[in-house]
Order: sequence, then C-alpha cells, then structure tokens
Amino acid sequence: MKLDQIDHKILRHLQENARITNADLAEKVGLSPTPCLRRLRRLEAEGVVRGYHTYVDREALGVNVTVLALVKLEKEDDAALRAFEQAVRARPEVMECDLLTGKFDYLIRVVIPTLSAYEAFLSETILRMPNVASVESSPVLREVERKVVLPVFRPPSR
Repeated sequence: MKLDQIDHKILRHLQENARITNADLAEKVGLSPTPCLRRLRRLEAEGVVRGYHTYVDREALGVNVTVLALVKLEKEDDAALRAFEQAVRARPEVMECDLLTGKFDYLIRVVIPTLSAYEAFLSETILRMPNVASVESSPVLREVERKVVLPVFRPPSR
C-alpha cells in the first residue's frame, strides 16, 4: 500500500491520540469528515492501523520489574524457531520477542512483579522449553525512554 501525505498525517495524529474524534482528525489533516473516515477505514482494512491500545502504567498494576533475556536455541531450523515463538506468544509476561542474528537467537522483554517471580518464570517456563540451550538475563534498572509512537516520515514528493 502506498501512503500519501494525508495518510501520514492521519497516522501521526492517531498515534498521539487514538481517541480523537473523526471530526477533529479531519480538521487536523485538512479533510472533511467523510473522506477522512473513508481513509481511516482503508488504513484499518489494509492492516496499516492494527488496533487501538491504552498505555497503562506498569507499576500501577504491580509489574515493577522488567528483564531483558537473550535466548540461545540448540537448533535454529524453522520448526524450532516456530515452536519457541509459539511458546513465548502464549506467555502474558513476555511483552516483546525479537529474532536476532549473532550469538543469541532471541531477545525477549519480560515484565513481572518481582525478581523472584522472574526466577520462577525462567526456571519453570523458558528453561523447560524444548530446544533452549541458554539464557542470559539482565534486569532493567531504570526505564529511560519507551516510545509508543512510531516516527511517521513524510513520503517523498513527486
């Protein structure tokens, strides 16, 4: 899908405030409400806009600990990768999982109430998954920056 400048404006404003009314969004991007809504529905239908979320303070929910874990698998064939990915997708503590190149195969970001809860998660879940060779964990001391808004660059002019 090719995005134009108005699509980019819509995406920028939606990321800043997903609860913006269509009328306000239309005004901000320079359209009338009907064409703006049509564009937004197209962006949703084509999977550019994948959903709307509420950003909740972790500490308010008691998940005060973030751990970054580097995981090395014994085998790296497609079946092994799919099995690991399916297993971590099922875990609510795993907030992100990225396939890497280099010494480790995956980086996972885990949020959990305490370090002892992470120890239990690690020993009872990750280390019991088939094909996991090793895990290096680093607790996060302080979150310096966590962006939830993707940069939306202007499309090239024609």
